[in-house]
Amino acid sequence: MPARICTEPHPPYPWTLLTCWFEPTAGSWRVREAIVQTDRMRIELATEPGTPQRPNEDWASTAAPAAGQGGVLALLDGVTPPAGDDGCVHSVPWFTARLGGSLIELSASRRDLTLTEVLAESIGRTAAAHRSVCDLSHVRTPQATVVLARWDERVVEHLVLSDSVLLLEAPDGAVLPVVDDRLDRLPPGSLASEAVADARARNREGGFFTAAADPRVASRAVTGETPCADVRALAALTDGASRWTETFGEGDWTATLGLLRKAGPQGLIDRVRELERADTDRRYLRRGKTHDDATAVLVEL
Repeated sequence: MPARICTEPHPPYPWTLLTCWFEPTAGSWRVREAIVQTDRMRIELATEPGTPQRPNEDWASTAAPAAGQGGVLALLDGVTPPAGDDGCVHSVPWFTARLGGSLIELSASRRDLTLTEVLAESIGRTAAAHRSVCDLSHVRTPQATVVLARWDERVVEHLVLSDSVLLLEAPDGAVLPVVDDRLDRLPPGSLASEAVADARARNREGGFFTAAADPRVASRAVTGETPCADVRALAALTDGASRWTETFGEGDWTATLGLLRKAGPQGLIDRVRELERADTDRRYLRRGKTHDDATAVLVEL
């Protein structure tokens, strides 16, 4: 795949290196991989669409203050709507970019807000941006899963909504997965079809929740704090990247983080693609997409 590389030092700040791999998309260039390294931490990010014929509906970004202490991470997996009207004139990538951009801005600049408040405010902002032209009451209005993390020299805060995953690695190598397991706890048959899921479970009490147009959903997220001294690395994965563990069973979460550290986020995604192509009898994928959008972020503190 054609790509170009941009490497740029930032002398006025504590950044040591910013490296981005770009790929052409719809006549423009978008970031496919990025590595940021400072004297305090290293951040690696990779994202890849499930198919070149469709835009990538995942979104991820990180930010660090110029002081070099702490940072924020946001990762979203946009929900692909079924064919037909979803009540919105905008695309899922438009939605994830608007919501994700607000999450990064507020989590970095408003440390007085909890991550739950950051998500609620960001959902409200995004809804306000298209309420006048779209039917936000539609069950399939654009929506996304969310992973949000914020850290400083004292604490690592986290928030997870729906089926993307956050991994926290302790100094001794133990890995804690932070997951919102509501989808796994649904009664049998709840996801038998898109129509059944929409009617019985999507953003409903006793079902599962995604970030769409209702800021109150933020209170449904899994949240917590961990002393920064107890975290040496964190990683965020959309379900397209977590297939290595959750779908194909190639290793547990500790092995997933080990692979991320050894091969990088793009290396993990490449392994997933190899497994998807090899599953010709659909033993593992079953009715799922052959290739899903996949995004992974690794932060070494």
